[in-house]
Amino acid sequence: MAAPSSCFALPSIFNLHQLNYPSLASKGNQNSVLAAATANHTLFYQRIKKDGRGGNLRNESSFLGASFQLNIGRKSMHKRNLGVSASLLPASQVASSAFTWGTVAVLPFYAFMVVAPKSALTQKMMKSGTPFVALGVLYGYLLYLSWTPNTLCLMFASKYWLPELSGIIQMFSNEMTMASAWIHLLAVDLYAAKQVYEDGMQNDVEIRHSVSLCLLFCPIGILVHLATKAVSGMKNGKHTAQ
Repeated sequence: MAAPSSCFALPSIFNLHQLNYPSLASKGNQNSVLAAATANHTLFYQRIKKDGRGGNLRNESSFLGASFQLNIGRKSMHKRNLGVSASLLPASQVASSAFTWGTVAVLPFYAFMVVAPKSALTQKMMKSGTPFVALGVLYGYLLYLSWTPNTLCLMFASKYWLPELSGIIQMFSNEMTMASAWIHLLAVDLYAAKQVYEDGMQNDVEIRHSVSLCLLFCPIGILVHLATKAVSGMKNGKHTAQ
């Protein structure tokens, strides 16, 4: 028969007057009984830990004359170990892997836009929504891992529910939050580069330099593209007038 867990036994430790040992309770030996019970439970769990390498474990312990039996199946122990191992995966490792793979994933799109902007393969790649779906899923996962009860308070720290620099700095001191922000930037920058690319192809405007800037300095890349487009339009107007 499966034994009750310790959570059912512990309350009886602190209610000595309910136990059938009036002699112990009446003589002021509560502290001795409590110390003996604590030591007994410590030894009990140490035995479980030593024997927890496999098989069906059957550990017996005695607490104030009551015998407890614990039966742990191999399958349940295996599932529990898997769950503990997954939960103990370092957050820094998850954040570092997401940062690296997210960066590597977007580089081929920039490379094709710069090296062969007019090729059919590049045009097909830039019409696909797959990279944005992948980055969106990854961002959502990292956002979930980085979310804390204080996230909204840090984002809207002022009394007018507006962000404050101090709160944002504190929020981004977390590695997981920084990784999610980086994936956010990669997705937005790639989308902006896609718009620059498509606009350049449609209006026959050089976009290699603008797309390259979008990778690291997205707002500057957009600004440079608009300037390039304006200059190109002026040249085309002069040629048309002539």
